[in-house]
Amino acid sequence: MYYEKQKLSWSQRAAEEAETVASISCSGHGRAYIDGFVVDGKPICECYSCYGGTDCSLFPPNCPADVESVDPLFLEPFWMQKAASSAVVISGWHRMSYFWPNQSFISNELEKTIRKIHAIAKNAITDGKYIIFGVGSTQLLNAAIYALSMDNYPAAKVVAKIPYYSLYNSQTELFQTQHYEFEGDSSTLRNKSDFAGNVIEFVTSPKNPDGNLRSPILKGPNVKAIYDRAYYWPHYTAIPAPADEDLMIFSMSKLAGHAGTRFGWAIVKDVNVYTRMMVYIGLADMGIPKDAQLRALTLLKVVAEGDGKQLFHFAHQNLRDRWEKLSQIFSLSKSFSLQRIPTQYCTYLERARDPSPAYAWVKCKRYEDQNCSEVFKVAKIIGRPGSRFSARDRYVRLSLLKGQHDFDMLIRRVKQLVSQEHEARAESMSGFY
Repeated sequence: MYYEKQKLSWSQRAAEEAETVASISCSGHGRAYIDGFVVDGKPICECYSCYGGTDCSLFPPNCPADVESVDPLFLEPFWMQKAASSAVVISGWHRMSYFWPNQSFISNELEKTIRKIHAIAKNAITDGKYIIFGVGSTQLLNAAIYALSMDNYPAAKVVAKIPYYSLYNSQTELFQTQHYEFEGDSSTLRNKSDFAGNVIEFVTSPKNPDGNLRSPILKGPNVKAIYDRAYYWPHYTAIPAPADEDLMIFSMSKLAGHAGTRFGWAIVKDVNVYTRMMVYIGLADMGIPKDAQLRALTLLKVVAEGDGKQLFHFAHQNLRDRWEKLSQIFSLSKSFSLQRIPTQYCTYLERARDPSPAYAWVKCKRYEDQNCSEVFKVAKIIGRPGSRFSARDRYVRLSLLKGQHDFDMLIRRVKQLVSQEHEARAESMSGFY
C-alpha cells in the first residue's frame, strides 16, 4: 500500500481540530467552521436561513423561503457520507511556489482526473483538446472573450439569447475593451438584414434559468461561440451525446457543489485560443491557487471512485424528486406555470429520463401580476426576477439547489400560495350564486 499506517505527528492537531469543529451539532440547522466566527476562543454556529440563536434552535414562523441564490448545498449530505475520503489536510509549506515543477500553473494529475470524470459522465469529449483552469467558470467566461476577440476590429459584438445569465452582460461591460462590447440579445442580430462583423455568442446549455438544451442562434464565418456547459451533467439534464464544441466551460460548483472552492475549467480545441486564455489567466491571477487545485483533485477522485456513478445518482434522484414535488403543486394552479422540459434519451443513464433541472422558471399568468417576484415575495418566497436575465418580470427563478431546509420551506410556502389562489377563486365564484 502506498500510504503506510504510521503515527501522526504534525497533522494530528489539525485533524483533531477539524473533527472537533465539524462535530458541533448546531441543532441540525447550521454549521460551525474552523475559519468561522469565534467567541471565547471557540467557533460558534453559523445558522441556516430562518434559524437563529447560539445553537440555531430558534425558528421564526413567518420566515420567507429564500431560493434566490444558487448555493448548491443540496449535495452536502453526499459529502458528509464521504467525510474521510474528501478531507484535505495541508501542510504550512504546501506548494509555496507560483509554479508546478514543469513551470506551469496547472496540476497534471488534476487535469487527468477531469478528463476521467468527463469520460464517466459521457458529457464531453476531451481527446485532442487542451484544458485550462480558472477561478470558477466566471473568470473563464471573460478569458474566452479575450481570446476570441484579440484579432477583431471593429470590436466584436458579444451576445446571448434571452433569458441569459446576467454575468454575461455585467462582466463583459466591466472588462470591455476596443476589441469587444456587449450587444445584448442574439436574436436582434439574426433579424438584421445588414448583419455583418465579428460576433461572439454565449450558448448556455442547459440554459440558466429554464434548464433546456440550446444551440447557437447565429451562424456564419464571423461567428464564434462560447459554450457555457456548467449544468451539462447527468444530475441536471439528459446527456443526448458528449459535447464536442471548440470551447466549453465547466464549473466545480455545479458538478460537486463546492462553490466556495472557486474552481472551473475550459476545454479548448484551438491551440491559439488556448494560449491566449492562458495569457489572460496568468496576467489576472498568476494561475489558480494550489490549495484550490488540491481540494478539487481530492473531491474529483471521490467522484471517480468505483464506477463513478455515486454522486451523479445521488444528485439526480434528489433534483428529480424536488422537481416532481414542485411540479405537482404548480399543476393545481391556474395563475402560475413552470417551464416545459421535454423527456429525452440520456446516454449516461442509457434510457429516457424525466426532467431534474437546477431551477424552476415560473411565469405569473394573470394580467395584473406583471411583477412575478413581488407576487412571490408577498407569499414569503424570495426568487430572482426575470429582469435579471433580461427577460420580462412576469417570470421569476426559484433555485432548487439550496439545502433541504430551504427546499422544505419553499414547498410549504408554494402550497400556501396555491391554496390561497383556490380560496380566492372559490370566493369569487360564490358571488354568482
